Amino acid sequence: MRYGIQLPVQSQSTLYAEPWETAAGPDDLVAVARAADRAGFAYIASCDHVGVPRRLAAAMSTIWYDPVATLAFLAAATERTLLLSHVAVVGLRHPLLSAKQYATLDHLSGGRLILGVGAGHVREEFDVLGVDFARRGAVLDESIDALRAALGPDEFPEHHGKQYAFAGLGQRPRPAQEHVPVWVGGSSPAAVRRAALKGDGWLPQGDPRDRLPAQIARIHRLREEAGVEGPFTVGAIAEPLYVGTPAWDVGRRTLSGPPPALAESLRAYRAMGVHQVQVRLRSRGRAELEDQIAAFGAEVAPCLD
Repeated sequence: MRYGIQLPVQSQSTLYAEPWETAAGPDDLVAVARAADRAGFAYIASCDHVGVPRRLAAAMSTIWYDPVATLAFLAAATERTLLLSHVAVVGLRHPLLSAKQYATLDHLSGGRLILGVGAGHVREEFDVLGVDFARRGAVLDESIDALRAALGPDEFPEHHGKQYAFAGLGQRPRPAQEHVPVWVGGSSPAAVRRAALKGDGWLPQGDPRDRLPAQIARIHRLREEAGVEGPFTVGAIAEPLYVGTPAWDVGRRTLSGPPPALAESLRAYRAMGVHQVQVRLRSRGRAELEDQIAAFGAEVAPCLD
């Protein structure tokens, strides 16, 4: 079972950001990305919001780095770890624009992109960019199809749909990968169906452990009924973790303890049919987070399989 991490600093919702992140910057982001790269993390991830309205700013904050710029910046600072947009709200942008950005990122990184996509939930972002919020699901469905074409092997991709149509416009560089994997985020019935039928993987949004088996079973059933074949990556987001015995209050939801105990808890995801788990490690500063990343990679990860 692979493991990845949503990077700190680049998104600072009060639901998960640590206090030290407020004053952090590019150097901290690079140091954490490099620590994850050294520790064998399968991917590092960056979120996407164009703008946060005042009504949500107190909870969400307005600190949301652009995922393409962030992942490209970190591609140059890392060697192996994959680069995941978790998730890009691709319906906010024309597919050819997104394809140009993400194809370039994949080209420059030597084929390390995973394109994670989602429908989005902030109405004001859609309104200001002229996208129908009520139709965002249908727009995302077509955007995935259009991006499949635009990120494929053809220099002059074609797509003819209800929302978008393009042909005869060449885009180079092409992605380094022959097939850029698309992981679909969200846990609503529509999002799960979209992941099953249009995605190469599923990124659940906060599903507790007891909900995952039914969701995973539904994905497999939908794919079988539709005759969809090919590899499919099931993901999960673990509870907050702390490797070892914390000397500070990490909160009652945080799983902490010796590495074998944490690994035993995480192996329950594998038993459900999960292929990759995203971890969030508690910390009071960058140095502690780097230490936690290293400890996870060296002491917890070898016990996951």
